[in-house]
Amino acid sequence: MQSAVGDRRPLTARAGVLGLQGDFAEHLATLDRLGVEGMDVRGGESTTIGKLASQYGIIDKLKDRVAEGMPVWGTCAGAIFIAKEVPGHPHPLAGLMDMTVERNAFGRQLDSFEADLDVKALGEAPFHAVFIRAPRISRVGPGVDVLARLGDGTVVAAQQGRLLATSFHPELTRDERFHRYFLSLGKS
Repeated sequence: MQSAVGDRRPLTARAGVLGLQGDFAEHLATLDRLGVEGMDVRGGESTTIGKLASQYGIIDKLKDRVAEGMPVWGTCAGAIFIAKEVPGHPHPLAGLMDMTVERNAFGRQLDSFEADLDVKALGEAPFHAVFIRAPRISRVGPGVDVLARLGDGTVVAAQQGRLLATSFHPELTRDERFHRYFLSLGKS
């Protein structure tokens, strides 16, 4: 089924949500509202995600599926997991996206914040983003498109082909545009 990002028609698809830790239930609920069958794939903070993904052979399987064209979206700790470089992070990474990500770049849990972002790929209306112990995308490679920046220029959303990374948690809002955008990557 063809659907534009702002289209409210239900989508028909299946999407896996790595559910080791974090807001995976909210992602699944958003996908359900969109008419997408969400599958809870057992994930957590970047260290836990990397260790478990390595232990269970998920990294190699994920790389194979990405090579076959499967879209992948990393939110917050997931963005760390799919990055090629994370300074000071000795744990396994999928290393899928040509970017450098700094963990907890905005501070601790108490330093969490919200911001309205200009995301041209989602249309004219700003996207209200929730940042919780968020990473910062400090470098993007030549094949990576920046989708959103904070007012100070800090990159907080990027895309490389069918790979998507956000430093914030779109699933904590009722705005489904990022989820719709991600789902559209599987159709291109």
